[in-house]
Amino acid sequence: MGNVPLEQRREDELWVEYHQNRDLKIREHFIKQYAPLVKYVAGKVAIGMPHNVEFDDLVGYGAFGLLDAIDKFDPDKGVKFKTYAVTRIRGAIFDELRSIDWVPRSVRQKTREVEDAIGSLEAQLGRTATDQEIAGSLGMGEDEYLKTMMKISGTSILSLNDVWFSGDENDKVSIGDSIEAPISLNPDVIVEKDEIRRVIVEHINELPDKEKKILVLYYYEDLTLKEIGQVLEVTESRVSQLHTKAILRLRSKLTNIRKGII
Repeated sequence: MGNVPLEQRREDELWVEYHQNRDLKIREHFIKQYAPLVKYVAGKVAIGMPHNVEFDDLVGYGAFGLLDAIDKFDPDKGVKFKTYAVTRIRGAIFDELRSIDWVPRSVRQKTREVEDAIGSLEAQLGRTATDQEIAGSLGMGEDEYLKTMMKISGTSILSLNDVWFSGDENDKVSIGDSIEAPISLNPDVIVEKDEIRRVIVEHINELPDKEKKILVLYYYEDLTLKEIGQVLEVTESRVSQLHTKAILRLRSKLTNIRKGII
């Protein structure tokens, strides 16, 4: 096999060989092959981010995730490398965004206020709160509330990838992971991980229909916010507002029960 160019060999064979001997040529081959995946993930993360977050920076952060994925991927686990790598790349990007603390304090505070308001209201009402009710509890008019939702949209995407369960390094669950892969891919996953994933999926299913559709179309079907707007026949900015509200609603539900589960 030594004389056959790497490009002509089966990928599963290359992974087995790399896992055994850490051949740098095979590593370089994988880096080149999967570089477009980094740009793809960075492009999805970039949607809804403020203008001061540069796409090229996101690609740079994601490249570290790809290297990490290549070095830690175990072909015996029965998971496709692409699936594993997307999680690692996205995680590396969000880790770096957190470390540079790019979210203004005022926006972070407003995000918490809206999330708390949604959580309190829905606990009292026993149902989904409307825009008018949430705006009223925050002392805002509906227009001001919708503008606020647009302002905090970038932070909501980041918060969706907060880890809600952490066992060892390979056993972490975020809300985003649960939307993208509702069924666990790891056969020896521990019970607590399955439980928190089940709870997340259960609360996703309880969201208003349009918000649930947006999450599934964005994270599972890989549509952009603009494409989702065309599917649902609403504007892109409205999709962004609904997307943000869905995430804050989810986070508020999970925050209310988190201590009892983790």
